[in-house]
Amino acid sequence: MIEFKVNSESVSFDGDSGTPLLWVIRDHLQMTGTKFGCGVGECGACTVHINGRARKACMLPVSSVAGRSVTTIEGLAPDDANLHPVQQAWLEHDVPQCGYCQAGQIMAAVDFLKSHPQPTDEDIDNNIDNLCRCGTYVRIRKAIHRAAQLMAAGEKT
Repeated sequence: MIEFKVNSESVSFDGDSGTPLLWVIRDHLQMTGTKFGCGVGECGACTVHINGRARKACMLPVSSVAGRSVTTIEGLAPDDANLHPVQQAWLEHDVPQCGYCQAGQIMAAVDFLKSHPQPTDEDIDNNIDNLCRCGTYVRIRKAIHRAAQLMAAGEKT
């Protein structure tokens, strides 16, 4: 039995320890905000936080999170009225087109802003490697800059 936390709730999984975390989150825990994209850790649609750091869930066996804390897009903000600054910025800049990759994009941006609180375009381009098939990269960049402003102004982080 593998025990860990997801969005601050204790959970356990008694299946194959090599099952990718993505499938445990989606199929066992029924949280479908984290998406399957490529299955090889390249696109980032499956990005979650493990102990606060962005990781691609399709490449992590569930055994690797035993005793650790996982945050999915569903756990990033307590409710729709209290969004994380990155989520708020995504809405302000109308980032999603199809929206499929956006949960992973948001999770990557949240982790990125921890180490780059005043990012340049170059910082964003060199550090955010999640793919967007719709090509909303300009809006993603603008939203990351806006989220940095909101965070600097003391919005919830």
